[in-house]
Amino acid sequence: RGQQWHLLTSGAFITMIVPLIVFFVLQRYFVRGILAGSVKG
Repeated sequence: RGQQWHLLTSGAFITMIVPLIVFFVLQRYFVRGILAGSVKG
């Protein structure tokens, strides 16, 4: 069971980290789009 808990916790960690990385990467593009839209508007 110890190995299963290790895999479970590592899987949960990866499942949380990957979307956060994607969010921060895309957030830069969203901010640029919002700033560009506000300047044009």
